Amino acid sequence: MFHHITVLKEEATNALEIKSDGIYVDCTLGGAGHSSVIAAALGAGGRLIAFDQDDTALRNAETVLAPYKDRVTLIKSNFRHLEEKLLEAGVPTEDGVPQVDGILFDLGVSSPQFDDAERGFSYNHDAKLDMRMDQSIELTARTIVNTWPEEEIARILYRYGEEKFSRRIASVIVKQRAIAPIETTGELAELVKEGIPAAARRTGGHPAKRSFQGLRIAVNDELGAFEEALHQSVRCLAPGGRVSVITFHSLEDRLCKQILAEYLEKNVAPPGFPVYVSNGGVLKLVNRKPLLPSDEEVTTNKRARSAKLRVAEKVDKNQQN
Repeated sequence: MFHHITVLKEEATNALEIKSDGIYVDCTLGGAGHSSVIAAALGAGGRLIAFDQDDTALRNAETVLAPYKDRVTLIKSNFRHLEEKLLEAGVPTEDGVPQVDGILFDLGVSSPQFDDAERGFSYNHDAKLDMRMDQSIELTARTIVNTWPEEEIARILYRYGEEKFSRRIASVIVKQRAIAPIETTGELAELVKEGIPAAARRTGGHPAKRSFQGLRIAVNDELGAFEEALHQSVRCLAPGGRVSVITFHSLEDRLCKQILAEYLEKNVAPPGFPVYVSNGGVLKLVNRKPLLPSDEEVTTNKRARSAKLRVAEKVDKNQQN
């Protein structure tokens, strides 16, 4: 059973301003919560293209989205291949670039991946170290902790997990693997705990949370894939189209904010100049500050508490004065 509570479902999909005959992309299919809303809003001339690299999610979506199968295309792929896969799917192009009316990202790990002990994502379940969203890739968390240099492990924990005791934890990991390989999430969680001073362990939730996040991001190259996909999204949006992005931690949100800022249209005329002079930017922000989940949503779904939604729209040059 693929059970996943979709975060910011109405807010993220409403932000797309769905047209019944439009073409929309869900880059993170997951439990198909957002995709279900989009597909239901489309008419016979509309189309939804949904990406996921997890076979379980795709099988579940075939059932969930069955009522809309005439307008839904499921693609097994990392969303970093967005532009290529849209071309393969026959999306209409402009100057060789596929053009769609809206793109949605719901980043991070879906609840079923986290809750399935065999996937090795969680420090709450003792299981074989894995953390792969796509089971066909070779790199696993086990490979990293048992074979990568101590300095690289420390870098991953610090950069992607924002773990300030990364060097201490990496040292503990390397010493242990010299005795015997680290095989399970339970073993790793205990080693992380050992590397964090007792006083620090008493605050901030589970001591392994940040390290497991860092390893997961490294295994799946999540930030690299998102950076590539968001740049492609800007190219693939038709004029007036929107991109809606839900992030769950500061690294994702910071990267999203920085990339969108690169494309924002601005007035570069000198102060007091009577005419608006565009910098040639192609986006405008729909919400200047990120939208947050309601208190009610956070109460019913604790995983929503860190979520942030940013939305931007492709500037329609034909409608400008």
